[in-house]
Amino acid sequence: MDSPALACCTMALSVLFLSMSAADDRLVPGKPLSPGNTIVSDGGVFALGFFNPSNSTPANKMYLGIWYNDIPELTVVWVANRETPVTNTTPSTPMLSLTNTSNLVLSNGDGDRNVLWTTTNMATVPGLSTPTAVLLNTGNLIIRSSNGTTLWQSFEHRTDTFLAGMKLRIKYSARNIDELLVSWKGPSDPSRGRFSYGSDPDTPLQLFLWDGERLVARSAQWTGYLVMSLRQDQVTDAMNISHITMYLAAVDNDDEIYFTYSLSDGSPPTRAVLTYSGAYQVQSWSNRSSAWAVIWEWPLACNHYNYCGQNGYCDETVSPVPTCKCLEGFEPANMEEWTNSRFSMGCRRKERLRGCRDNFLALPEMKSPDRFRLVGGEQSTIDECAAECHHNCSCVGYVYRNVSGGMPGGDLMSCLVWVGELVDAGKLRAELGGETFYLRHEGTDAEGERIKSKAVSIVLPVLGSGVLVIICISLAWLRLKGKNKKWRKGEKKRLHGTSIYGETVEGNPPHDQEFPFVRLEEIALATENFSETCMIGHGGFGKVYKGTLAGQEVAIKRLSRDSQQGTKEFRNEVILIAKLQHRNLVRLLGCCDERDEKLLIYEYLPNKSLDATLFDDSRKMLLDWTTRFSMIKGIARGLLYLHEDSRFTIIHRDLKAANVLLDEDMKPKIADFGMARIFNDNQQNANTQRVVGTYGYMAPEYAMEGVFSTKYDAYSFGVLLLEVVTDIRRNSNSRIMGFPSLTVYAWNMWKEEKTEELPDSCIMDTCSPGEVLLCVHVALLCVQENPDDRPFMSSACSSLRMEAPHFRPPSFLPTLRDKVLNWSESEMIFRLPQTVLHLLR
Repeated sequence: MDSPALACCTMALSVLFLSMSAADDRLVPGKPLSPGNTIVSDGGVFALGFFNPSNSTPANKMYLGIWYNDIPELTVVWVANRETPVTNTTPSTPMLSLTNTSNLVLSNGDGDRNVLWTTTNMATVPGLSTPTAVLLNTGNLIIRSSNGTTLWQSFEHRTDTFLAGMKLRIKYSARNIDELLVSWKGPSDPSRGRFSYGSDPDTPLQLFLWDGERLVARSAQWTGYLVMSLRQDQVTDAMNISHITMYLAAVDNDDEIYFTYSLSDGSPPTRAVLTYSGAYQVQSWSNRSSAWAVIWEWPLACNHYNYCGQNGYCDETVSPVPTCKCLEGFEPANMEEWTNSRFSMGCRRKERLRGCRDNFLALPEMKSPDRFRLVGGEQSTIDECAAECHHNCSCVGYVYRNVSGGMPGGDLMSCLVWVGELVDAGKLRAELGGETFYLRHEGTDAEGERIKSKAVSIVLPVLGSGVLVIICISLAWLRLKGKNKKWRKGEKKRLHGTSIYGETVEGNPPHDQEFPFVRLEEIALATENFSETCMIGHGGFGKVYKGTLAGQEVAIKRLSRDSQQGTKEFRNEVILIAKLQHRNLVRLLGCCDERDEKLLIYEYLPNKSLDATLFDDSRKMLLDWTTRFSMIKGIARGLLYLHEDSRFTIIHRDLKAANVLLDEDMKPKIADFGMARIFNDNQQNANTQRVVGTYGYMAPEYAMEGVFSTKYDAYSFGVLLLEVVTDIRRNSNSRIMGFPSLTVYAWNMWKEEKTEELPDSCIMDTCSPGEVLLCVHVALLCVQENPDDRPFMSSACSSLRMEAPHFRPPSFLPTLRDKVLNWSESEMIFRLPQTVLHLLR
């Protein structure tokens, strides 16, 4: 990962005159440390000495610090004299000495008048023998007496790095700068920088990132989880290890609250650091690449403080990029700005609250909003907490918090309530904790009154006419008599003349569509009222649940209510898939458009998505080469049907591994037609002002200009084909040896005649070299930059039946990168959409 945030960790810092002989791990009075010597911990992990951050000779500034001793790239984790460096104007050699009063003193060698740094204000212990300063294998420099009492330690005086075993502490007194991590000022300046990270005594059990006095980001409150897994593809690939696990804990005692962590056995050197550019990163050292790999970073995307505005929240469960959404019952305050990704104005309620008659909606796995008020005692119950908010008509939400683990006093239970606007809320991934936030909304009581009111306004006029009453009763009786109980042959709902994705379609517009309509009550019963235990997946537009209707297992896609494209997505899928019949396309069995719910009912496919199988080490063994090759041909046939053999020419626009589902025989079925477009018979391409899709699968002409055709899907198919062959994600940074994308990496392997190295290692012994070569060949044809050079899916299908394609060397994204790099700054602003920046990474 190339980023300024990483520069201060990866730059080549020079260590001055390091001794070639073995170093001791301790310092004693009368034997000072000077440039040219180091103290090395007993296990050889850390070293203490003088370094020059600017890499200049002679050194213009020197600092006393601790760094990793057993890795080739010098990485400083602690600096003593951050604000008082040794300069090249110093008249004498600097020295670090341990005095008989148990203090470390860094001076110019000319006595107390030239002291640059010291461990002052430390309590001395009279009558004890000579103290010793020892560098431990944890990176902690301590001063201890002969009886083992620790008198001072560097872990209590943090700089920019948080090491395992260190405390990130909150004292009950005012905030102390040494209790926070403080960034370097620049890549070669260890003095205190702009950014700080840590806790605030006024709001314990959560962490903050500040830029000076400005709050940049706020974490979720700690809810008692003790283990945080940092297993990621880039860690596994780059370091050849199974995983890294960070064990987190929060400890509360009479004097302090602090966070700490430890690492699983066998973990490589791993640290948390606050970079000079303001990113809090967890980094691990890779022996394979001889570099630090960033395996977690915060904040990213919309989890900056209140980025989504009042009553909005950052949904971190959305892949690949977290996005802003409105809380349930709210809508964007300014729709135009919201659709242009400007969220500062936040969200407003769709309907006014009706005092204390409203109900509370449970929102699980949330990062609770800021500015709460603590009510009740520390051992309050959830019923007491709910009653507190129910009876307070100005309370807009509450959380009942039960924190367990790491607390010596037992479980900590508390009730938090919110009044007014809700700020800085979030939806968290399950492994990051989160808690259930109960949001006041206009519930069933108020809804019932509205229905009752409407019923009265309708029934009273009807009662005035006996004839109308008889007609209404007759119609109701006829409807009940003709109703079929089986849902598949039940009520039909007509969707009238809907245009695809809100854009006008000329030529052959979709006709009115009749389709099996299932009542919301039946779906709620089948999914246990949309229980989390029935959820089998989620995406950018909603969640997917497994259920049983009339004895048949089905998958039910529930479109998110706060998705701005929800209605269009829904109509798109119903109109399109209802008309499509192909063995490599998922079957739509029914739909529901009732109240605020929009649901699609599909055939249930037990083997989940290709993405969930291909990139899961425990499941990808199900995909031998024969299965993969058959799968590739099946996907190609499905696209060919969409482009040429169906009633309409259909462009999918979001073909990717996550949108290919696998049945019980591992046969592929293309799913998710929410972004698809219909072409008429004479139409070759189209243009859109709204670029949708998934980065990495997006064709360059679409990302740059919004132009798309059947060649767009061909490009996506080429990327997907390479993923199936190589088992490398399109956006992997660690397995493509520095190339900007999987496509460029595959092209270079082809040019260097190393194609035999591309297949996934688990199929190397069983795959057919000729078939692999053919698949890579077709993929490279599909991902060419010029859409005219890409094959139609009919040609791709023929090629996969072992008919040799005509091959023209592709130019790929390097050509696009060269074009962009030659643009002026003004051209960058007007010609380069934000989406293409992801393609150029």
